[in-house]
Amino acid sequence: MPSDTTAAFYDENAEIYANRARSLPKQQLDAFLAAIAPGGAILELGCGGGQDSAYMLSQGFDVTPTDGSPELARQAEVLIGRPVRVMLFQQLDADSAFDGVWAHASLLHVPRPELPEVFARIRRALKIGGIVHASFKAGIAEGYDGLGRYYNYPSAQWLWELLTKGGWCSIAIAEHDGSGYDGKPTRWLTASAER
Repeated sequence: MPSDTTAAFYDENAEIYANRARSLPKQQLDAFLAAIAPGGAILELGCGGGQDSAYMLSQGFDVTPTDGSPELARQAEVLIGRPVRVMLFQQLDADSAFDGVWAHASLLHVPRPELPEVFARIRRALKIGGIVHASFKAGIAEGYDGLGRYYNYPSAQWLWELLTKGGWCSIAIAEHDGSGYDGKPTRWLTASAER
């Protein structure tokens, strides 16, 4: 997460953001979990309020939740009852440790020039055959939303090329309409790939 207005937004609004009414992305979560052996090790990058980690834990998986915001990490700890590691994506330094990486609506804050390295770190953190799930707000150029948060706004083609060049296998990118925290209509990209 850029240490600018994006980080400040999440730290200053952590309690409201973490406790907002939010629908669990259950269909995407269940599809992700179905591809991982029961009890498998999952790293969540950008856990926010912790709802997705709580669900994965309830399904019997070994989940390591992380977030770049110390304040959001504290909110997530209250919900899931376990420590949340405060870590930027660029600090990920694991090797073949996880069966899956769940990065739902989090990597969208990584500056475009840093995204290849972040995906390389994620790939290294996965075991052979491990999978990543990541979702992004679609667009054609990076920019900021009305709340001052940075987004990389990739197109499906741009994201496909990034993953292909990064050595990922079984790449799938889906698009759908939805919204975000700001309530505005949003075109979403959901990417999955295998190490």
